Amino acid sequence: MTSENQSSAFDLAHLWAQGDAISHAVAVTLLLMSVASWYLMLSKGWQFLARSRSSEATDRFWRASSLDEGLAALSGKRGDPLAADLLHQATTAAEHLRARSGSSLGNQLQADEFITRAMRQSISRSTARLESGLTVLASIGSTAPFVGLFGTVWGIYHALARISSTGMASLDAVAGPVGEALVMTAAGLFVAIPAVLAYNALTRANRLTLASLDAFAHDVHAFLSTGARLQPRTSGGAANTASGSHLATSGAA
Repeated sequence: MTSENQSSAFDLAHLWAQGDAISHAVAVTLLLMSVASWYLMLSKGWQFLARSRSSEATDRFWRASSLDEGLAALSGKRGDPLAADLLHQATTAAEHLRARSGSSLGNQLQADEFITRAMRQSISRSTARLESGLTVLASIGSTAPFVGLFGTVWGIYHALARISSTGMASLDAVAGPVGEALVMTAAGLFVAIPAVLAYNALTRANRLTLASLDAFAHDVHAFLSTGARLQPRTSGGAANTASGSHLATSGAA
């Protein structure tokens, strides 16, 4: 066999032509898994970049002169839709209670619990949005190597069957099936490794996003309950009032 024929024997088109229905099904399955994982990685990565660009939205909210202006800052083009939904649910709950409850201590306690539940529901919806698709990535990352391994085993079986039928164990007889087996192994790893890395990266990004959203919810709850944002403490113990003063003053009024 010439060098040109040897190279064509390991060409992907030649390997596909000599494969059977099972090897074709394994290859198509790996291709679909790869397309699905890369779609999720790109879409989730784009969403994470959009959220990172809107990290200043909460600062603009606390610098706003009114609650409506702050909500508009969160809902704008460079806003934060997760924080905007949380604020909308919290303010809607607060207005609902303000219109239908009295000023007794019991009603105040019920109002705090009602606002907290509204924000928890918003955080639960945001968590579901952030984690959608991650199960698919985890499943692809964990099963793709085994799908490729199945293709490898099937390719080796073809090699052994060809040796049995021809009675020759020469390289010409087994090169195609063994090459097919190696390609299946590499394809399984090519699909699995990016999916696992993306799953870990997106899980960490979601954890940081939810932690930031939870901190924002704590500040919003304090603002709706007292009319002022709970100010962070500096290392010297004094309250840092540089940010949020405009909105706090307006809310207290």
